Amino acid sequence: MNRTEFIIVTAIILFVAFCLGYFANWLVHRFIRVSGADVDEVERMAQELHEAEETRDQAITYLQQREADLTNQLSQTEAELAATMDGLRDARREAEELRNALSGAS
Repeated sequence: MNRTEFIIVTAIILFVAFCLGYFANWLVHRFIRVSGADVDEVERMAQELHEAEETRDQAITYLQQREADLTNQLSQTEAELAATMDGLRDARREAEELRNALSGAS
């Protein structure tokens, strides 16, 4: 191999190495690159996620409050039912005593 062939082969190898490096650089930047529209979309999605989480938290708070109200209302209704049943039992007992007193007096 003479001097001219060596220079040409070296130049070709360096050119191929340059092309491979340029292609690798382009490929890496192509996959890593984030455009302004992508950043805006990510920010918009993050804002929507934050709003959804706030809505979820508000819904959970509302449901817990509603459950507490319904539980309280149920307890009051059960207490009223028990009082009504006691009153009805007393009234029946009193009516039976009055019947017995009236039938015994006749």
